[in-house]
Amino acid sequence: MTKPNSGGDGVATRDDVTSILGPLDFDQMLEILALHPTVAEVEQASIWLAGDADVFGAEPPIKGTAAEIVGIVTANDADEE
Repeated sequence: MTKPNSGGDGVATRDDVTSILGPLDFDQMLEILALHPTVAEVEQASIWLAGDADVFGAEPPIKGTAAEIVGIVTANDADEE
């Protein structure tokens, strides 16, 4: 069993993504892992998705790999509307 990376700067594993974002469907997981995100980028996406960014103070808009992760996770929401 792979141990989740807690360093933040290493490439996120499937276990890292699942522990941070929760269960995702197979296609979403593949898309996210294909980005080769760091654990920190997955965590940043998770904070943004949870709406917690404003708790930590005003931040610039999410961008880069974290923004791509948010797009992947929320794509099904947009399709359903």
